Amino acid sequence: MISLNPEERPTVSIEEAGIVLGISRWGAYQAAKTGELPTVRFGRRVRVPTAALRRMLALDDSADADGITGR
Repeated sequence: MISLNPEERPTVSIEEAGIVLGISRWGAYQAAKTGELPTVRFGRRVRVPTAALRRMLALDDSADADGITGR
């Protein structure tokens, strides 16, 4: 299960964001490269803020606080 609760997990990997969005790993990296997928950089590591991912998916604060299951 991939948690999208920003308090529990402020960022996720690009791969995990791709799973949540239902796109391939390559597609997730391409979306990050073009700016379609918001990212933050920590040194060489690139992460996706869960708050931004929740906004992309139009998940409100009353959504399942435990996160959603990635497949």
